[in-house]
Amino acid sequence: MGEESRLHAVVTLAQGMAAAQSSRESWRAAALGACHALAGNFAALSVWERELGRLRVLVNVGERAADEEEFPEAEAYPVHQFPEITEFLHERWAGGGEPNAWVETAEGPAHESSAGRPGYCHQRVAALRRRGRGCCVVAPVVLHGRAWGELYVARPVGAPVFGRADADFATVLASVVAAGIAQTERLEEARRLAFTDALTGLANRRAVDAHLDEAIERHRRDGAVVSLVVCDLNGLKRVNDTLGHAVGDRLLERFGSVLSLCGAMLPGALAARLGGDEFCLLVVGAPVDDVVRAADELCRRAAELELGEGVACGIASTADAIGPVRTARRLFRLADAAQYRAKAVHADRPVVAGREGPDDPVVRLAEEPSGEAVVERRRFRGRRA
Repeated sequence: MGEESRLHAVVTLAQGMAAAQSSRESWRAAALGACHALAGNFAALSVWERELGRLRVLVNVGERAADEEEFPEAEAYPVHQFPEITEFLHERWAGGGEPNAWVETAEGPAHESSAGRPGYCHQRVAALRRRGRGCCVVAPVVLHGRAWGELYVARPVGAPVFGRADADFATVLASVVAAGIAQTERLEEARRLAFTDALTGLANRRAVDAHLDEAIERHRRDGAVVSLVVCDLNGLKRVNDTLGHAVGDRLLERFGSVLSLCGAMLPGALAARLGGDEFCLLVVGAPVDDVVRAADELCRRAAELELGEGVACGIASTADAIGPVRTARRLFRLADAAQYRAKAVHADRPVVAGREGPDDPVVRLAEEPSGEAVVERRRFRGRRA
């Protein structure tokens, strides 16, 4: 491959990683780009997990063996099986001098390593033989000045063996991959911050709005049950006024943990802080009675918190008799109205919209000419499922 072709391959790799919308897409673009650039038939990107002492494979692309998945869940190798990389694990590179790539073949090392010492004949060579590959080039990926993982590209038996020029090019490709990974991490951190409440670590209102719109679309399309639990933490103002906002923040954090714990009772539930002392659980697919039971447990646990005065909790679900739900706003207003009533009557159990009966919570619906839902509030009482 000439210089112009290699330059084009570098640009293609960088563009592929820049276009990635997730870590998985970024990893796959890195491996595919390197595989093409080095004329290989297989490539993998792996990360070093120092705390576990292992190399974990993130993605395999190209001609995979029977035991190789594209995105493996549990393909990992103990660090002691790769002695040539251990010297890099705790090193830092402040201004260049990053480790060079090296080549290995199914017959053993192709040449001396970049450090001038003989290469290694070990598990990697055995893997080449087992999977019918003739040679591989391995390039350490350095991120933020520390060894992050490795880029691995292989060729089949009978193909030309990688040379020193290929190893040097692989070192360049690994640098491009590192830059792409850093960019993806920054983007994912920005997305996380945009959809996360900084104090509690729960989802924020923006995340709820996005997920609720998607949930209502699913409900309209295939009838999926969508339930929304809206909570108002009682007593926060008193705590802030008498004990200080730092103590109030601790109360919010503790309730956030309780909400997350109760949300875990419902597969796929989204626990969120809407702002101030308002929280919610968004649940898609679970039976509404399971949602009510989880909310009941939430009320019980909130009442046991050392600070605060329990929680006012309202529920609205498309599975209950609340009429057609065509918009996220309507479901939110119903749950919010139920929560307001729970707070007004000091209910220690959830108030459920649309559940009529003697002394039961009720939220009546009417339709204005515009089609907008109007909530008519009547008598409520806490209800236990």
